[in-house]
Amino acid sequence: MSLEFVMNPQSIHAVVTGGTRGIGFAVARALLAANGHVLITGRDEARVRRAAAELGDAASARDRVVGAVADIRDPRAIERALQRAAEAFGTVDTLINNAGVGIFRPVDELTDDDWQQVIDTNLTGVFYATRAAIPLMKRAGGGWIINIASLAGRNYFASASAYCASKAGLVAFTEAVMLEVRDHNIRVSCIMPGSVATEFNGRPPRPDETWKLAPDDVAEVVMDLLRHPARSLPSKIEIRPAKTGST
Repeated sequence: MSLEFVMNPQSIHAVVTGGTRGIGFAVARALLAANGHVLITGRDEARVRRAAAELGDAASARDRVVGAVADIRDPRAIERALQRAAEAFGTVDTLINNAGVGIFRPVDELTDDDWQQVIDTNLTGVFYATRAAIPLMKRAGGGWIINIASLAGRNYFASASAYCASKAGLVAFTEAVMLEVRDHNIRVSCIMPGSVATEFNGRPPRPDETWKLAPDDVAEVVMDLLRHPARSLPSKIEIRPAKTGST
């Protein structure tokens, strides 16, 4: 993979999981604004269709954005999404593993389904997508895998056992895969945001949450990684709100 390929977002052919809102939507928008090609995934067909249309209209790029209904917990579904991107764009050289969920309650109140939903979405789903993407990237001559983790992967807190475990596992998974594939010109990194003003908890951000990171802040870090010189690899990045009293 050439230095020009790495530094030129116009050559990017990306899959962004969980791309219908929040951080994933912001990343997809940034990639399209840089003339990249993007397939976004989501579980709700109407939301996927609406987000893809909005992204395409905003970037005057309907031919460069595709939506695919896929539950990251289903390995066959995410494999189909990646193959669809490869067919639509000719290749896949960028994967942004963003889909995530949080269930926050004391461990003795967590159900089996709660635990499984968080681990399967935040960790096992990343494994499925990464496993499907690596052969495509090897054929493309290289690429980028960027996993959206969380500061909760090292700064643990109460009533978040499943979420913290999933994000800590994601950091470990990222670093292990990075060591496996870097000699194939595939760079792997994780971004660990602190508090981000999104609808992650099922509600819109409150007016008093302006101190939090914006999704666009995380998207900017993604773009900085993609433009990074090929000779180096920022393998883990922490980003937090600038104001004190926040994480």
